[in-house]
Amino acid sequence: MDPQDKKGSMIPIAIIMFASLFIAFAWDKFPVIKSSVHAVLDPSAGALLNWNLNIGMIIIVFLITLLSTLVQKFTTDQKALRELKKEQKILSEEMKKYKDHPEKVAELSKKQMEFIPRTMKLTSRSMLFTGVPFILFFRWFSDIFTVMGNPKFFGILGWFLFYFIFTLIFSAIMKKVLKVV
Repeated sequence: MDPQDKKGSMIPIAIIMFASLFIAFAWDKFPVIKSSVHAVLDPSAGALLNWNLNIGMIIIVFLITLLSTLVQKFTTDQKALRELKKEQKILSEEMKKYKDHPEKVAELSKKQMEFIPRTMKLTSRSMLFTGVPFILFFRWFSDIFTVMGNPKFFGILGWFLFYFIFTLIFSAIMKKVLKVV
């Protein structure tokens, strides 16, 4: 077996995914999980939300996004990802050039599909460090906002949509600033 295959094994990722699913489903069945997370997040993130719902949530989303971006930067091979992205761009330009030749586009498309497993191996390592904490945060968000009566952020957005929109914004900015692929 090639040492590179072991390095990029998906087994740890699968274990983290199953652990995350277990935590998500065991949240209400094992009170120790729920109470431990609340004991940590209620006085910190909860205090921010109680201080000012919109600003507090923006700060929380910013911090979560910053941490996940830093984890991504330091747990992935950024040089290899840049090279892979460059190869993908070249292949994409080739596909545009041969758009009137379906057989050539099919051939290039097949090559493009070969990038998927390589990209997954390079990018999924950060999930080892963020998978479980994200699930814990999302379960906590669900609990805390249910107790608060499902408030609307800026008068119109539910917590998940708010989180999603601001994560996209902060992530784009941080990836640019921190030069993360």
